[in-house]
Amino acid sequence: MYRRARRPLRGGADVGISRQAAGAHRAVRRRQRRHLLARKLAELAGRDLGQPVAVVNRTGAGGALGYTYVKGQPADGHALVWNSNSVSTAYHAGNMKFDYTAFAGVAALTSEPVSLAVKTDAPWKDVRELLAHAKAHPGAVRVGNSGRGSFTHLVAVALENRAGVKLTHVPFGRELAVTTVLGDKIEASVQLPAEIMAQVTGRQVRVLAVSGEKRLASLPDVPTLKEAGIDLTMTLWRGIALPKGTPAAAIARLERAFTQAANSAEFRDFASRMGAVVDMRGAKEFDEFIARDDREIAALMEQIGLRKQ
Repeated sequence: MYRRARRPLRGGADVGISRQAAGAHRAVRRRQRRHLLARKLAELAGRDLGQPVAVVNRTGAGGALGYTYVKGQPADGHALVWNSNSVSTAYHAGNMKFDYTAFAGVAALTSEPVSLAVKTDAPWKDVRELLAHAKAHPGAVRVGNSGRGSFTHLVAVALENRAGVKLTHVPFGRELAVTTVLGDKIEASVQLPAEIMAQVTGRQVRVLAVSGEKRLASLPDVPTLKEAGIDLTMTLWRGIALPKGTPAAAIARLERAFTQAANSAEFRDFASRMGAVVDMRGAKEFDEFIARDDREIAALMEQIGLRKQ
């Protein structure tokens, strides 16, 4: 998503969100959570900046329309984008002609891991047992994802690579990827945890592992993939960026405002309720992180035949 300040930091500001077009009901709820996170950050950062910050949406082309809009604004510190891994997927899919280097990072602020879940009565007690079964029976473990080329699909491909197994990737909408597990048509599902919490609390599915750096407060008994012996950490991150060439002073001012907002107890509690984790990186570290993440996403998209540039 993107933020746009109409006037310098002395005046009012707009925050915009670059998002994909609407899909299934569950997908809409996911976008609503993302929008609410943006609004809360805008509210809290606006207090530090001494000005109101409004949120505006730009949807379409996997986020490309929002990124394109912000890239076309003056690099004066007044136009910002609420970016994510989509800056890489939109570029490599051919939806826009520029990549992440068109922007300067302000700060990474939140992240969401992907969960690997199976039906409650599935025979595998943990992720090691599931992957051992997959290794012994190449292609027999069918893993549902949110759609071909989606972030959940990319995480499942990365898991397959790191674990040295052969999975069968089944693209569904976010709703179907969960319900199809329950119908025994696939063995596992990869989804953002917030997407399946209703089934977890209803004891319909068990989460075997999450792809984040740390365990989730909402799933304290579920190990990370690293804890399970798989060297993989992959999260859906979100942060703030500006058009390349924005003055360093403007970047530093916004970095302070947004990191303080994200680090506040008020936002941490709000983010937890939205299924997100506060996961901060400053401007320089954020730029380096995006570069690494882009290389990994490009390789995964190449592997599944979706990379166009």
